[in-house]
Amino acid sequence: MSKEFSAARLDVRAFAQAEGHLQGEAPLSAFGRLAQDAQPEAGQAEALVHWQADGELVEQAGGTGDVWLHLHADAVVPMTCQRCLATAPIPLEVNRSFRFVADEAAAEAEDDDSEEDLLALSREFDLLELIEDELLMELPVVPSHETCPEPVNMQSSDADFVQASEQKVNPFAVLRGLDVGKSAD
Repeated sequence: MSKEFSAARLDVRAFAQAEGHLQGEAPLSAFGRLAQDAQPEAGQAEALVHWQADGELVEQAGGTGDVWLHLHADAVVPMTCQRCLATAPIPLEVNRSFRFVADEAAAEAEDDDSEEDLLALSREFDLLELIEDELLMELPVVPSHETCPEPVNMQSSDADFVQASEQKVNPFAVLRGLDVGKSAD
């Protein structure tokens, strides 16, 4: 009999012992913090987040074994291109493995000496929150198209602006023309 696992309340040790596999997809709006950065275009279908997770128990001599979670997630998030200000589809992808330890204190103690990403073991672990956290870390600081669909004007001013400023009369030159030597007696 295979055990059913829930991504929202995952018993991580049982998932690893069963060599469990979960996968799914959810609309971007289900990931509130990630959806805040999105700029969906009118008439376009809502973006989806695809994910899968695999559990693994790696036996250790004289121990209970290490609990591992292997995660893959991807999404295409529509964001505002900072070059042309149009909507740009930004692809995000996560491929990470996490080793679980007994609690937060153990994770903190081992973190400096460990190459792996460590998390605290839980019987009600929120896998969807981890997926959202990992995708958030993949967001670019400055989203932009590889190549913007329309050429972007990279000048700070155009020729008309320069010509208008050259033709403008200096207000102090007008004052020089006034007769300042007369006093109003």
